[in-house]
Amino acid sequence: MRRRLALAALVAIVAAGCSGSTNDLSSPSFNPSVSSISPSSGNESPSPTPSGPPDLSKVKVRLKQIANLDGALAMAVRPGDPALYVAEQGGRIMAIRAGAVDPKPVLDVSGKISSGGERGLLGLTFSPDGLFLYVNYTDHSGDTNIFEYRMSGNRADAGSARQVLLIRQPFPNHNGGNVVFGPDGYLYIGMGDGGSQGDPMLNGQNLGVLLAKLLRINPRPLGAKPYRIPPDNPFVDRAGARGEIWAYGLRNPGRFEFDRQTGDLWIADVGGSEKEEIDFQPADSKGGQNYGWNLMEGTVRHSDNLQAGMTLPVSEYDTHSDGTCAIVGGFVYRGSAVPHLNGAYLYSDNCNGTVKAIVVRNGKVVQRGSLGISAQSVASFGQDAAGELYVLTLGGPVDEIVPA
Repeated sequence: MRRRLALAALVAIVAAGCSGSTNDLSSPSFNPSVSSISPSSGNESPSPTPSGPPDLSKVKVRLKQIANLDGALAMAVRPGDPALYVAEQGGRIMAIRAGAVDPKPVLDVSGKISSGGERGLLGLTFSPDGLFLYVNYTDHSGDTNIFEYRMSGNRADAGSARQVLLIRQPFPNHNGGNVVFGPDGYLYIGMGDGGSQGDPMLNGQNLGVLLAKLLRINPRPLGAKPYRIPPDNPFVDRAGARGEIWAYGLRNPGRFEFDRQTGDLWIADVGGSEKEEIDFQPADSKGGQNYGWNLMEGTVRHSDNLQAGMTLPVSEYDTHSDGTCAIVGGFVYRGSAVPHLNGAYLYSDNCNGTVKAIVVRNGKVVQRGSLGISAQSVASFGQDAAGELYVLTLGGPVDEIVPA
C-alpha cells in the first residue's frame, strides 16, 4: 500500500538503482509564429560551464539555509529578475529577493485551492519572455487547474487570471503538479494517474485521457481555444488519443526538469510499493515514450501483457529501502560553485531526505552516490539563474547547496 508522506508530502525524486535503456527519439522545433512565447526556455541565464567531467568522489557540499517558508513545494526564476520565486503548498507564491523573503506575496490563491496531503499549489513557472506566470493547483473539488497570470512589475496581476486547462481528478492523490517550459518554448505538465492504488481506472496506458501523462502544449489562446496543441506532438493524428500527450505510462511524475545545457529531460516518477524510478529522455526526442505504468513499476513486471518498446528507467531504487518512500526529482547541476558536480543529476527522497546524485553516459549510470547532506521532508529542488541548486522542504527551510 502507498504510504502517507511525512508532513502531507507531495512527490517527485530521483533514485539510485539499476540502469536501463531509453528509446531514441528526436526533438521538435518550435514555431514562434503561433505564440508570443520565445523558443528558448528563458527561465535560466547562461552560466559558466566548469571544465572536466563530474567526479562525485570529490564533491564536498553543505546546505545553507536562505529562507524559511510555509510548505515550500516548487521554485522558479523569471528572465531578467534575480529573485527566487517559491510556491507554498497552501497557495502563496513568495519571492526571495537579495537574501530576504519579500513579505508581500507575488500571488495568493489560497482561497481557491484544496491543500494538504498531495493537494495544494503544486507548481509554478514563467513564460520564456517573463510576461506570464503559470501555476498548477488543485481546486476545492480536488481537480487540477493550470492558470495563467500576467505579470505586473514583480507581482502577478490577480485580475488577469485565465484558466488554461482543467483536468478532473477521481481521487485525492497522485496529482503530479510540475509545470516547466522546455527548451522548445512549449509548456510541459506532469500528470499522475488519478490516484487510489494500482491505477484502478487504467489511465496509465489509456491515450484517451490526460492522467498518467506528460503533456506538452502552447498555453497561449487561439480564438476561443484556451491553448494550442503543437502539431508535432506524437499522438496528434492518432484516432482516440489526446493530442496534448507527449509521453505516457507514468504513475506520479511530481518533478521533472530539463538539463539547461543539453536539453535532456529527467523525470522522477514516484512508485507504488516496489520501485522509485528516474526516467531519462534525450534532447532529440520526438516524444511518444511509454514508461510502463501500470504494466510495470520501474523494471518490475505487473502484467504478462507487456507492450513492445516500453522505456525502462535509467535508474531506480526500492521504495522501502533505508527509510525511503517517495522519490523527489531535482536537476542536472550546471552551476560553477561545485565543479566536480557539473553534469550530475541530483535527487532525494521525501522520507529519507538524503541528497544523492547519478551520472549517466549513453543511457547507463556510470557514477552514483550520496552527497553527504540531507534535509527533513524534502519536497522539491530549485535552480537559480546561475545554475546553482536549492533543496525545498515542507517543514519550511529553503536551503542552497554550497561548497563545504
